[in-house]
Amino acid sequence: MPRATTDKFSRAHQPSAKASGSKDKSYDEGSSTRNPIFNTERFGQHILKNPLVAQSIVDKANLRPTDRVLEVGPGTGNLTVRILEKAKHVTAVEMDPRMAAELTKRVQGKPEQRKLDIMIGDFVKADLPYFDVCISNTPYQISSPLIFKLLSHRPLPRICILMFQREFALRLVAQPGSALWSRLSANVQLYAEVDHVMKVGKNNFRPAPNVESSVVRVVPRDPPPPVKFEEFDGLTRIIFSRRNKTVHAGFMAKGVLEMLEGNYRTWCAEQNKIVEDDLDMKAQVEKVLTETVNSDNRAAKMDVNDLLKLLSAFHDSGIHFA
Repeated sequence: MPRATTDKFSRAHQPSAKASGSKDKSYDEGSSTRNPIFNTERFGQHILKNPLVAQSIVDKANLRPTDRVLEVGPGTGNLTVRILEKAKHVTAVEMDPRMAAELTKRVQGKPEQRKLDIMIGDFVKADLPYFDVCISNTPYQISSPLIFKLLSHRPLPRICILMFQREFALRLVAQPGSALWSRLSANVQLYAEVDHVMKVGKNNFRPAPNVESSVVRVVPRDPPPPVKFEEFDGLTRIIFSRRNKTVHAGFMAKGVLEMLEGNYRTWCAEQNKIVEDDLDMKAQVEKVLTETVNSDNRAAKMDVNDLLKLLSAFHDSGIHFA
């Protein structure tokens, strides 16, 4: 039978009483939307039931016979069985033990059984094996953690075909100047090329969610840019907190200058550099913004290259964000 690391994950990651009592707005709590077999609401899952859509998603990955595939949220295996037809091996990470049992039964006694491992537990906290490709019908609540975990995994996957809530997917592919360009867009596009490949209507799922879905193709940049994510994320956190205001206004927000001064003093200590007695962090920040002609820019219109240039200028002045 497929191996399942139940002891490793399942006990530690059961939903809390508070979580189980809360409502997820991405699906209807009414009885008309409940899955008749599995309590999919517990993990925010929506089973993809349209075989044509499932096949199209797998086809987008252009799988090779030598590929090892990571699938997140396999559910009852509608995507899994199609992946197994084309790939060398599949590791499926499933939160619900009953779903995993259903998937196990689906391949039991078939040649595909030897090609499948099932990990039962929380994907976000799991130690992932080597994989070439990731395919996911992503539970909505882990969308952001999932994509950043994939981009930080080493070695990098060749390609990821991921289904998300439509709005989240459109934010991933948004361009500077558009209404959806955000910190998420910039952070992801720093490390990957992302494009929208197909829309998936809500009626293709059981239970049907209240929102539409989209599939995106994520191709990690390999090698990745030599930038610490914590630094880039720290900069975008400040700038995009007021995306339609000037960059200068973002840096003048409460607490930002104090945080940057603390980071500067730490950097000076690490570099055995004496901190100036008359240190004026506001003046230093304004100097960098003026010299890079960014004071009056707005995050809503700054692309990844603009942000990298600004980050580099701050680093040259000893100002860090993490």
